[in-house]
Formats: sequence, C-alpha cells, structure tokens
Amino acid sequence: MSLIDFIYQDILTALFIALWIMLPAYIPNSAAAVFGGGRPIDSGKNYSDGRRLFGDGKTWRGLIGGIFCGIIIGLIQIYLQGVFDFQIHTVLSVVLLSAGALLGDLVKSFFKRRLNKKSGEEWLIADQYDLVAGAMVLLLIFDFQWLTVYITPVVFIWILIATPLLHRITNIAGYMIGVKDVPW
Repeated sequence: MSLIDFIYQDILTALFIALWIMLPAYIPNSAAAVFGGGRPIDSGKNYSDGRRLFGDGKTWRGLIGGIFCGIIIGLIQIYLQGVFDFQIHTVLSVVLLSAGALLGDLVKSFFKRRLNKKSGEEWLIADQYDLVAGAMVLLLIFDFQWLTVYITPVVFIWILIATPLLHRITNIAGYMIGVKDVPW
C-alpha cells in the first residue's frame, strides 16, 4: 500500500468514525420535529427583555422524543459494535450526545430570541453547529476521557464538514414531507 493509499484510507476511516460518533446527536433534531407539538418548554413565559425564552417550537414532547430516539440509535450502535468487534460508544457517550444536541438547540433558541429572530428564521452557522456545540460541551464536562480518545482532530474536522451538509439535507427532506415549515 502506498503512502497516498494509506492517507486516503485513514481519511475515509475518520469520516466513518465521525458519522458513527455523531449519529446519536444527529437523530434528535429530526426526531424532535416529528414528535414536537404540545406544551412549550418555556410554558409561554417571557425573559426580562419581553421576548419568549425559547418559543412555541421547543416543546417537551419534541425534547423528550428527540433525546429518546438518539439514545435508541446509540444503543443499537453499541449492540452492533459488539457484533462487529469494535468499541467506540458507551451508554454515557450516547446519552450525552443525544441530550447535548437538543440542549445546544435550546441554548441557540434562547439567544435567537434575544436577537429578535423569529422562530424558524434561518441563523447561519448557529443553526448548523448548535447540536455539535451542545454535545461537545456535555462530553467535555461529563466524559472528558472519552472525548479526548475518540474525537481526534481529524474526526472533529470531519464533524465540522459533515454537519452543515447533513443539516441541510435533513431539513429539506423534513420540509418536503411536511414536518418542517421551512427548508433550513
């Protein structure tokens, strides 16, 4: 195997690992849109600036349903890791990635309201990376060792590249099937 082949194979392996790692974080946002509706997390309350804390689009049903779906996907991954004899995810990493994705989305929504942006209004960069930031912060706080072992610089770069692409694709699909009001 030539050096070029080795590097190419290593880059593709890092892409696979990045997608595998982030799957429990990618699923909750889509699942939250499907399960959403019902009582808003902020119960219709406003912040001191007179604007809603999060808005009607952030509901308990979406939050719980999204995190649940992320955890289920992660548990399936853990099972498959045993079948194929490789270990990346743990129950803790799956829970932190799933919950972190939607907590990151909530934090973004809070700041979006402070900037007087409407619910559903596009906010470039923040809309694409809120789930990554939330997931990474929870991992940093609660599972630092796992984070430093599996989120290598190359894997992190792939996460940064893949996330906005997947975000756009899933949002367009969600819009086309009617679970999202806007394609972003």
